[in-house]
Amino acid sequence: MTTALVLAYIGIALMIGLCGIGSAMGVTYGGNATVGAMKKNDEAFGNYLVLSALPGTQGLYGFLGFFLLQGVLTPEISMNQAMAVFCCGIFLGVVGLISALRQGQLCANGITAIGNGHDVFGKTLILAVFPELYAIIAVAATFMISSAI
Repeated sequence: MTTALVLAYIGIALMIGLCGIGSAMGVTYGGNATVGAMKKNDEAFGNYLVLSALPGTQGLYGFLGFFLLQGVLTPEISMNQAMAVFCCGIFLGVVGLISALRQGQLCANGITAIGNGHDVFGKTLILAVFPELYAIIAVAATFMISSAI
């Protein structure tokens, strides 16, 4: 295995790993808030479930990044291509990590408010789209870079 290929796979591992860690932590924030909110209002479990699951999408974006870049992961990969894959991995991984964490915190606050009797599901869902948008932009950039290499 060449040094370039190893570098590219490190980028892929960072992409999938960081996005997955962010998603795991983000959905845990929502899950913890759900457990607390159900003590006060267990009727809204469906809303809690949707908001808890939302930060899980960033983990999927990391996995999607792998599919976008896998065509270049061959023994013939050049060092320039490997650097592009590595940089995409860091970029998408960090954006996915931070996006999922912040989205999870936002959703947890919405879950808590719903548990306290406030009608904020739709508004929380709208606000939760904003951190998601940056993860989507990172995937789009990864797609554009994968097309160029």
